[in-house]
Amino acid sequence: MATTTLGPERPKGILIDLAGVLHTGDTPIPRALAGLHRLRIANIPLRFLTNTTRSPRTTIVHKLAMMGFDIKEEEILTAVHATRQYVQSRGLHPHWLVHPDVTDETGPSAAEPDAVVLGDAGAGFTFDAMNTAFRLLMRGLPLIAMARNRYFQEADGLTIDMGAFVAALEYASGVQATVIGKPSPAFFAAGLADLGIRADEALMIGDDLRDDVQGAQAAGIRAILVRTGKYRPQDEEAAGERPAMITNNFSTAVEAILNGSSLSMPTT
Repeated sequence: MATTTLGPERPKGILIDLAGVLHTGDTPIPRALAGLHRLRIANIPLRFLTNTTRSPRTTIVHKLAMMGFDIKEEEILTAVHATRQYVQSRGLHPHWLVHPDVTDETGPSAAEPDAVVLGDAGAGFTFDAMNTAFRLLMRGLPLIAMARNRYFQEADGLTIDMGAFVAALEYASGVQATVIGKPSPAFFAAGLADLGIRADEALMIGDDLRDDVQGAQAAGIRAILVRTGKYRPQDEEAAGERPAMITNNFSTAVEAILNGSSLSMPTT
């Protein structure tokens, strides 16, 4: 085991995942509320980066408030919002295969689409819906994915995420998806720009080794992996760049940040 520290200086801003880090389903993770309160008192600017594509920001804020979290809508960056900005900036008129709860943010599908955009459609991932998207891709349309997470943690256990459906369309059509959410460097860059800081001044806290931690570190941002949510013990032995730190939960991550603590973690 090697002892690793976050460095002598506190980050000037922190990027935080939501589901699996602050809460599971409708339940706060133990001591997460207290940990967030400590960061607020420390006056460290925060942004919350989520690949959740089943809910608009207003719903996310309301859900967090019901759990006791004081998080403003403008502090949340979602893959849905980022994808909408991407589509608009390029003047695209997509066919949207997304969850019905986010159609107010995405708008309706175009009658003559020039792109296919995939979100986590949940029960909407029917054969007919996937086959419609496949046929559009076979006509030469590009594929845009809000994210490609493998799974996420719900109150009753792990749940398959949209990454499997992205992979299915890629395999069938031979079209490679452009991914907008984590681990896309552009998504992390948007969080940094919102905070007005450089990558080396920031820190990411997440429960997903690949999308949160390794995605952030590929963008030059130090990252902490928490042992909650979708974390699995094998993550600590997985290939690839190691987290700057591994902690039991969000509260212990906050403790390490504020106190300049060191933790033991596996060597690469």
